[in-house]
Amino acid sequence: MYRHLFLLIVLLFSNSQLFAVNIPAAPYDALKYHANFNANNLNAVDYNFNAIVKLSNCSGSIIQFNGQPDTAKAIVLTNGHCIQNTGGFLKPGEIVFNRLGNRSMKVANKVKKFFDISATKLLYATMTGTDIALYELKETFNDLKKFQIVPLQLDNNHPSIKEDIEIISGFWERGYACSIDAFIPKLKEADWSWNDSIRYSAVGCETKGGTSGSPIISKSQGTVIGVNNTGNESGQRCTLNNPCEVDGNGQISVRLKASYGQQTFQVYSCLTPDFKIDLSISNCALHKGPTSNGSKPRNMWGKKSLDLAKK
Repeated sequence: MYRHLFLLIVLLFSNSQLFAVNIPAAPYDALKYHANFNANNLNAVDYNFNAIVKLSNCSGSIIQFNGQPDTAKAIVLTNGHCIQNTGGFLKPGEIVFNRLGNRSMKVANKVKKFFDISATKLLYATMTGTDIALYELKETFNDLKKFQIVPLQLDNNHPSIKEDIEIISGFWERGYACSIDAFIPKLKEADWSWNDSIRYSAVGCETKGGTSGSPIISKSQGTVIGVNNTGNESGQRCTLNNPCEVDGNGQISVRLKASYGQQTFQVYSCLTPDFKIDLSISNCALHKGPTSNGSKPRNMWGKKSLDLAKK
């Protein structure tokens, strides 16, 4: 789980600059600064930044469920460890469900022009089983179209090994390209464990702090198949910022500098026909609580699932 409060270090060479960026004092609030990277050195690929979100501490994306109307409130996908939670990270087993509250963000169009948006509700967040958060915005999908922003469709299928992917970060305003190398039965980091995690190929997706919450986009389909969330920074075993892999037999292995993400198709198993999250649906694959205030999530929307997830 990438640290989202960190010091930035600029390395200067005698005749060249590794990158150019406005450096504020830590903590870095990305909403107040523009990352102006040298594309020749760091980001030669011309990535499409449509619907890519910048949070103060992380990245995200505007996603839309299959069949969801454009009149609906837009949704931001990011990591559960990126939410602004009193008391720090969510504890293992803990969730946030339908919490009201405002949070400022920015969203880009395809040419990386950013516009202000505002979340009014945290629909769901957890760091148990997966590392995911879904915010509801004040703006509708139609409102965002005025800025030439089209939501990314959330894929309802399990991704595939060797599938080519892109990971695009709003925080750093840059992208990465690689492929899916493997699915990890259990990824363990400190007290948290995530199931069926995505490991990226060794070259191309060397993500870092601030890229947390970036969408994992299928290059062939253009759909969101996951959310970037962590990487092994120093080769330690199962510690914070150093996740380890646990196979089906319980054997633990460590891959220095490996980066990982979490799948997102499971969200469909918890959707009602009118696209509300209902954790009481019998086949809902998201963790069900308790909520961060100690109460159990209430069934607000009925029990019939949209049932679009395909395993």
